[in-house]
Amino acid sequence: MFYFLAMLALTDLSMGLSTVHTVLGILWRFTQEVRLDSCIAQSYFIHALSLMESSVLLAMCFDRYIAICNHLRYSSILTGDKSMRISIAALGRSSLLIPPAIIRLKFLNYCCPHILSHSFCLHQDLLRMACSDIHFSSIYALALVIGTLLLDAVLILISYGMILYTVLGVAFWEERVKSLKTSVSHICAVLVFYVPIIGLTMVHCFGKHLSPLVHIFMGNICILPAPLMNPINYSIKTKQIQKRI
Repeated sequence: MFYFLAMLALTDLSMGLSTVHTVLGILWRFTQEVRLDSCIAQSYFIHALSLMESSVLLAMCFDRYIAICNHLRYSSILTGDKSMRISIAALGRSSLLIPPAIIRLKFLNYCCPHILSHSFCLHQDLLRMACSDIHFSSIYALALVIGTLLLDAVLILISYGMILYTVLGVAFWEERVKSLKTSVSHICAVLVFYVPIIGLTMVHCFGKHLSPLVHIFMGNICILPAPLMNPINYSIKTKQIQKRI
């Protein structure tokens, strides 16, 4: 669990570092524009780190599933070596699947006006401004979202369905509550990550005529709550972290 917590903390920190300079620059009116290369690089980090966080949340869900549904074999199933392999697989998935979509942005032609919808650069926002053929980029991005973020969310839901089924089979009510409490922090982390992403996707799909403030607000809600809430969430719920603090 602590391997995955460390990865989650590092991912959240990296997400903040990759976006805070443009967000604060725009809010404080120091920055009015961003170069294309910088925008593409920021887009890569945002999408790669989002995919990385989704992978870590899925790995943590697997950890919770083993701990509750097969707790007698927990230490033999999820060894330190296997945890490191899962971590490497998550890192490889996030760093290798994103570049084909991001690199293509460099070779597109962009129409004026070059006005971003958010205070940072997103792949879909750059595609919106492109004059070139974007069919490959759009199809690849959609397939990537379905094959990663959506699949991760479905697997997390299935895992928690199995966890709930196991917990309800416990005879004593106190043991049920104790088992569920171990998953509260992870459930909060999942909600803080997925709910804003779903909201931003809905705004992009169905809110094209909404005020630009709505897009900016939803964009900031998408990147800010997770790095803010996850340390608080796990500090409150994890006794070992409380003790070290």
